Amino acid sequence: MSFYNSEVGLVLLMHVTTILVVDDEPQIRRVLRATLSSNGYEVVEAKSGQEAIEMVVTERPELILLDVNMPAMSGLEACSKIRLSFDGPIIMVTVRNAERDKISALDAGADDYIVKPFAIGELLARIRAALRRSSPAESLPVIEFPELRIDFEKRTVNTRDLRVHLAPKEFEVLRFLVLNQGKPVTHKRLLQTVWGPDHSEETESLRVVISQLRKKIEKDPAHPVYILTEPWMGYRFQGPDMSSQKHLRRKS
Repeated sequence: MSFYNSEVGLVLLMHVTTILVVDDEPQIRRVLRATLSSNGYEVVEAKSGQEAIEMVVTERPELILLDVNMPAMSGLEACSKIRLSFDGPIIMVTVRNAERDKISALDAGADDYIVKPFAIGELLARIRAALRRSSPAESLPVIEFPELRIDFEKRTVNTRDLRVHLAPKEFEVLRFLVLNQGKPVTHKRLLQTVWGPDHSEETESLRVVISQLRKKIEKDPAHPVYILTEPWMGYRFQGPDMSSQKHLRRKS
């Protein structure tokens, strides 16, 4: 979107965030389109999981609102498939408030969830928070150890010369731990930073992610050398001989 300023003769460019709304109910799509458009977002719509998968490629949205309960392909299945080609935030919309349903949504690759019926203010706040967390942050070095290499710019992880696939939550937890390398990070701080301000008590979700991370990057997950537990407090990233600067190099 662009605006012309007649006084200075400049064309000012303004980026408009595109949100993909995925729901099989036309009325809900209309309400969300009206609400999001009036708050400055560009909205594209999909009425099924398969259509959403295709529109991720053609429309390149920056955030997806994805309904869980859809016919044919469920929102959870669609989320898993969308994650193969989409790194942006996905907020699941569900009528179920059970803990297992929330965990299923997060395990499928969602970044957050909101339960119907919801207040518009809450939805907009969750969208803003998700976009903030996904926005480009400060540049991190490429982290290299004899058996582990993390390129944060390319979002790639290699261990023992093999590429390791990390789920979005796993990568963000690893990133935040490395950002605070050598320092203990509390459960609450990790949860609020990666999951959002309303998730500070969901320590079980964090334990699941840490367990998966260790299985993927540690040679012996039962005796980790990278992601260490701080008893009753949280976790700490501490590579072998972390004090040696030869393990860190900045991208040129």
